[in-house]
Amino acid sequence: MKISATIITFNEESNIEQACESVAWADEVIVVDSESTDSTRTLATSSGARVITNAWPGFAAQKQLAVDEAKHEWVFSLDADERVSDELRATIEALRLEPESGLADGYQIARRSYYQGRWIRGGGWYPDRQLRLFRKTAGHWKKRHIHESVEMEPGARVEALDGDLLHYTVRDAAHHHKMIGERYAPLAARQMFEEGRRTSAVSIATAAPSAFFRSLVLKAGFRDGLAGLSIASFAAHHAFLKHLMLWEMQNKK
Repeated sequence: MKISATIITFNEESNIEQACESVAWADEVIVVDSESTDSTRTLATSSGARVITNAWPGFAAQKQLAVDEAKHEWVFSLDADERVSDELRATIEALRLEPESGLADGYQIARRSYYQGRWIRGGGWYPDRQLRLFRKTAGHWKKRHIHESVEMEPGARVEALDGDLLHYTVRDAAHHHKMIGERYAPLAARQMFEEGRRTSAVSIATAAPSAFFRSLVLKAGFRDGLAGLSIASFAAHHAFLKHLMLWEMQNKK
């Protein structure tokens, strides 16, 4: 079982070395960079990665390009702000010793996020399972503007791995607010619009309180204290903003 680890980047000089080190156990590391203006590519190369430069086509398309460039059948996809935990690495190393015939086609991994100085347990942020280890002939990145994910071929077998993928998410409140306004909400609205979904004044008015209640209460975000309250509040802001942006799209002359 030989594995190609893939990472996509744009101006990730503060993350890329640790990201590459986190998957140094792989048989190759591929970094697909979307024309960074900092030292990302230089640092990735010095960390042992094979670097490919490609103009930004979107998250799913960029990740799929990395998969297509992989030399090996098995692909492990890592974001630049993620790290492989010791337990997860041990699980993957044990998996590599098993007969190929007994392996599943893809493996889901729980992702644990670090936010406001603590590891988050609730709010829908954990276990947040991600399919990140898979056979490239049995899966591909589904084309979406946001929340891209690996889609497996019909009949493919998917199992879960022990150990967490550690996610060092937004730096602070200002960064979180910026990411929602400039990336998550616009992309979510665009995805909804292209899927034929439409919104209304009622939906705009109820989106935020519904998202807040769901995150803080139904998904037990209250267990994370102030961090859980922040996550619920930003979830409400995101829900309101994406519906408002969708309304603007559908009413644009």
